[in-house]
Parts: sequence; C-alpha cells; structure tokens
Amino acid sequence: MSYEFQLKTKNSKLKTYEVSVNYHETRIKVRFNEVDVYRIAWHGHYVAWMEAGRNDLAGMFGLDPEQLAELGYLAPVVSLEMKYKRPLRYAEEARVLTTLRPSETATLEFACRIVGEDGTEAAAGKTVHALTDLGGIIQYRFSPVIAERLARLVSHLEG
Repeated sequence: MSYEFQLKTKNSKLKTYEVSVNYHETRIKVRFNEVDVYRIAWHGHYVAWMEAGRNDLAGMFGLDPEQLAELGYLAPVVSLEMKYKRPLRYAEEARVLTTLRPSETATLEFACRIVGEDGTEAAAGKTVHALTDLGGIIQYRFSPVIAERLARLVSHLEG
C-alpha cells in the first residue's frame, strides 16, 4: 500500500511524495509493573508503547515533542485509535512498528503495529497530531524547516 501527499519545499514549490508503508522498529519488553491482575499487559500501556515508537522515529528527524517545541511548535494528539488483537505477557519482547501517513494539512498521522515475539500482531492503532504554535494556535501548513524534516523522514521510510 502507498500514499501520496504534497509538501512545500524551501523554494515554496509543492513536491509530491509517494510513500510505501515501511515501518521504523522500536523494541520493548513487557515489565512486571505493566502487567495487570489478569497477568497480561494492561491496555493503557499499549498507548505508551505507541508513543515510544512514535517519538523514536520522529526524534531521528528532529520532530519529537521537545525538538518541535525548540522550533516554536507543539503537536498535541487530537485523535487516538487502538485495536487490541491479543494480549502481551510479562517479559514478552515485542516490536513497535511505526510509520507516518502523509497529510496535506499541518497534521501528523502516525500508524503503529505492536507485534509480539511470535510474530503475531498484538495491537494496531494510530494517532493524529495537529500542529500549533506554542500558544496553541493551529497552523495550516508546515513551516519550511518542518517540511524539510518530514521529507527526510518520508525518504527514510521509503527505504
């Protein structure tokens, strides 16, 4: 599957990108404090693991929350979806596979799959982040520096 989207370049020209769904991998291990009374990972931790994967990928390109704030922007979560498919258990190693789905607006949509050590999908979800300035004013397009960093991230995912 692939997606097409456009970003403005440094010269204010629109450039079209086509992105195939490749993922960045972040490894996690279910810790004892993440297991509930049912002896499985508590459902809320899957969201935290998605965040770890998202920040790992975004941080490689200067787009994690702290790096965005240094540029004068925030990217609060405006939508979160999660589908649980099977539980993870204590000490199980898993992979958080994160990708960025392109958008023509100043939003970031990260899709994640959490895959257990047996290779089966434990959960899948996505977060959508609206780009704002530090005062919370919604931005309608990416700044040139953010557009350039997103282009590098997309290029990385394309392989």
